[in-house]
Amino acid sequence: MCNCGDYIQDMRYVALEKMLDKYRHTTGKIIPVLQKTQEIFKYIPEEAIKIIAEELKIPSSEIYGVATFYGQFHLQVRGKNIIRVCTGTACHVQGGGKLLESITKTLGLSGGTMTTNDLMFTLEPVACLGACGMAPVMMINEDTYGRISPEEVPEIISRYMEKDGIEKCIA
Repeated sequence: MCNCGDYIQDMRYVALEKMLDKYRHTTGKIIPVLQKTQEIFKYIPEEAIKIIAEELKIPSSEIYGVATFYGQFHLQVRGKNIIRVCTGTACHVQGGGKLLESITKTLGLSGGTMTTNDLMFTLEPVACLGACGMAPVMMINEDTYGRISPEEVPEIISRYMEKDGIEKCIA
């Protein structure tokens, strides 16, 4: 019997190997290779970094250095819905910390975990969302929510659960 999860995982590594064929004999390739790798996996797994290093004959420390330097790259699995919460001064003064706590509680995140087990949500505190006049501010994907209270968080998040067909009890 075929384990579909293993098959999908294997196909991603096949895609990685195929993509690397295009870059083997070129220079200045780390950023485009990491971008393509992230397209394949939706993040950059440690195993992929090892494969890239071996195939392109670049130290894995150099690849890791580039991946951690640029904010566009993610080394951990991310959820379908990305929740960004501003932690800048204006949002902090207007209760951004309590907003962050409410999101964490609503999603059931603990111990520094930033992605829900079902991979539906990833929480990303950010330094600024550029909407100080609407503080506190959070974004879910491309949707911006300003001047919101912690009490509004469960209802807002439940809209995304409903959109994704998730029936889940919100804390």
